[in-house]
Amino acid sequence: MTSDHPVAPGSSGTSPSPPPGETSSAAASLDAELLKRDFPALAQEVNGKPLAYLDNAATTQKPEEVLAALEHYYRFDNANVHRGIHELSRRATEAYEGSRKRLASWIGANGPEEVVWTRGTTEAINLVASSWGGANLQEGDEVVLTEMEHHSNLVPWQLVAQRTGARLRYVGLDDDGRLRLDQLPELLGPRTRIVSVSHVSNALGTINPVREIADLVRNHGALLLVDGAQGAAHHPVDVQGLGCDFYALSGHKLMGPTGIGALWARRELLEEMPPYQGGGEMIRIVEKDYSTWAALPHKFEAGTPNIAGAVALKAAVDYLDRVGPEAVLRHEQELVAYALEGLREIPGIRLFGPPEPTERSGVVSFSLSDAHPHDVATILDTEGVAIRAGHHCAQLVMKRYGVSATTRASFYLYNTREDVDRLLAGLATVEEIFGAS
Repeated sequence: MTSDHPVAPGSSGTSPSPPPGETSSAAASLDAELLKRDFPALAQEVNGKPLAYLDNAATTQKPEEVLAALEHYYRFDNANVHRGIHELSRRATEAYEGSRKRLASWIGANGPEEVVWTRGTTEAINLVASSWGGANLQEGDEVVLTEMEHHSNLVPWQLVAQRTGARLRYVGLDDDGRLRLDQLPELLGPRTRIVSVSHVSNALGTINPVREIADLVRNHGALLLVDGAQGAAHHPVDVQGLGCDFYALSGHKLMGPTGIGALWARRELLEEMPPYQGGGEMIRIVEKDYSTWAALPHKFEAGTPNIAGAVALKAAVDYLDRVGPEAVLRHEQELVAYALEGLREIPGIRLFGPPEPTERSGVVSFSLSDAHPHDVATILDTEGVAIRAGHHCAQLVMKRYGVSATTRASFYLYNTREDVDRLLAGLATVEEIFGAS
């Protein structure tokens, strides 16, 4: 976008500088210490200690470039999109649709019309369950889910099943947090209409073999939705290569703002699906007794959208792309390996998820025999270490392993071995207090 008004610092897209020796996503490694400087929230102290932020599976911190994009939009380009003729509306529309085009290219879509803006992964899955599911599922049809799923990939299907009479079937988990894919061929039948599965587990870190699942699903004539909330932020995404039909993602999981996300779907599916919500923007013609719909993707985008969120999400995608998703995943797996090595030395610890770091993204979940996860999180917070404790909106996972909650540390591109050392030192304090043995 070009204009004659001032440019906010960092909005030119020239920062961050790639880590030393790194020029593209094909680079072998990243410099987390250098990247950390781009994130102002990470420079603060918590309870008198430097912050070690290890709650990235819940949400990620924002680099200066994303913050600058938000400020720049509101300072200079704030206007509604698409219908305005004045200059500010033109610039806002250009930035907003440019962000859609950038995201479409980044995930391998065939075009920006296949990308629908949503509030996040949750709304994207609800859109599919409500629109596609409501129009296509009938009594006796089957939806295949897994015991690994976040509630956002369970509850929408439960609701549509209750309305349509469809049946839900589940792939189980093995003892090491992997999907029991040997069960999938038995679950896929003539009434299977859609399979919905997470790319990466938020509770276990498990990276699922989406392409293998997609091939099985396609051979049975069903569709595949992928919950990419944890995938897009930590794993290279090519929707064509994955072989899925729908892919949902959230901006705030990959350094973008909250309240913005996207649904990618094959164009022919979006063309057939009815609108998800009604209102302004999603219409072509409105008469007293009927309306016709706008072209894709606007048919699914009723009302004033989160324009600033979409614009800033582009800045986050640009940042992540320069660092390189492959480099991010390798970095996280190195931290996971280092963390697991230290955690296994702690008496009374129980680890959840695949034993091999290469099967995970940057998540480690565990429990201590003598300390509740909420107590662990409280003590770590006093040491300036931010982690997550609870069921992580994955109660089926907790039930599978016979626990009500776990402690979860989750890493991202700006985390270092020092952060892991802080976690381990905090757990030593927990052990001293609770006498874990």
